[in-house]
Amino acid sequence: MRRARDSRFVVLGETHDNPEHQRLQAEIFDSLLRAGRTPALAMEQFDREHQPSLDAARARGLRDAESLAEAGRFDRKGWRWPAYKPLVATAASRGLPILAANLSRADARTLMRSGRPAEGLPPLTPELHAALEKDIVEGHCGLRPSPPVLAGMIEAQRARDAQMARVLAATGLSGAVLIAGSGHARRDRGVPSYLAPELRGNLLSIAFVEVDPAGRNTFERYRGLFDLVWFTSKAEREDPCKGLRMP
Repeated sequence: MRRARDSRFVVLGETHDNPEHQRLQAEIFDSLLRAGRTPALAMEQFDREHQPSLDAARARGLRDAESLAEAGRFDRKGWRWPAYKPLVATAASRGLPILAANLSRADARTLMRSGRPAEGLPPLTPELHAALEKDIVEGHCGLRPSPPVLAGMIEAQRARDAQMARVLAATGLSGAVLIAGSGHARRDRGVPSYLAPELRGNLLSIAFVEVDPAGRNTFERYRGLFDLVWFTSKAEREDPCKGLRMP
């Protein structure tokens, strides 16, 4: 909590369907506010195309979470709205900016189908390509898309991280708290890696990681990827690989 209060940017990496992670994110956000900080709340769960609607709602004086979620076109079912509502409610009640941090789905689809690298990003090194490819294949239960689809998914992932970094960089000295998946919180290839060095140095990356019953997730495994790792219980869920097919 102390390190979060002293950091301009706090990236809170979650497993999206674990409500304990959203509860802990809300605790850290509340801690910053109690300490007198006034950071913006940036969320992967809002797409950037809906930022004008969010801003208009705030300008009209709307301060309730439900209205702001509606204005930002929050996908209530896909993102399990009840788990995120306390974060939005806290920011709304304090009049803090709520930032749509994610690349729009339409832009991501267009990029994936284009067969071209994402614009404005540094060249994709062989090492980064291999790492992102591994992430995507593992994230899809070991299924490997066709090479064109895989290449598009890699570029879309890079574009998402870069977009979230731009949102953080555009905030003032009050900084921001970013709510995103733990992969986006990685210092080596996530959002922090797309920030200027002087901004990256004033950022705290925290990953909430579910305990692995087999004991494979030791702190050493995550050294250099995040500043802090906070182990949590494992959420109850159906087998995510059951019936999964690649497009």
